[in-house]
Amino acid sequence: MSPFKVGIVGATGAVGLELIKCLYDRKFPIDSLHLYASIKSSGSKLSTSYGEITIELFSVESCRLNDFVFLAVSGEFALEYAEKIAADNGPIVIDNSSAFRYMDHIPLVIPEINPHKLIGSKLIANPNCTTAIAAVALWPIHTKYAITKLIISTYQAASGAGAEGMDELLSGTQAKLEGNVVDNKVF
Repeated sequence: MSPFKVGIVGATGAVGLELIKCLYDRKFPIDSLHLYASIKSSGSKLSTSYGEITIELFSVESCRLNDFVFLAVSGEFALEYAEKIAADNGPIVIDNSSAFRYMDHIPLVIPEINPHKLIGSKLIANPNCTTAIAAVALWPIHTKYAITKLIISTYQAASGAGAEGMDELLSGTQAKLEGNVVDNKVF
């Protein structure tokens, strides 16, 4: 397999950072890795397993120069830009938000279960983390015994709010333990 040009939009957030780690750990063949973020982070350098990479300011045009683009952004952002990036023979765009999960014309893919849905698709949605993990574990059981009903309760952690949520949990816990007032902005 030839190495690919890969872009990650929202690269400085919790999901973006985890994507970088997963690509490296899974030895995904990368020729060049482009990390995109807002003006706030653009120009800064990020130390990664691929070496130090300069964060680029997001633009549709720069993303379209990649073979794959991962979106680690809000649903609102994904709705505005994902189809523009993928349009007219653009790169394959994999959206991690909830924006496209219920749209019939966008495949919702868990590669271990329905990789055939990837064929010919330029924009791909994925389910949320708990659904994907549960589905991978339950799929072999379903194929053998045909699960007809399943009730699952999940409780999202602070990590569901990204880096800001995890930072607020840490600073809020520290403030509370020190007897200070807890300042909530994310939660």
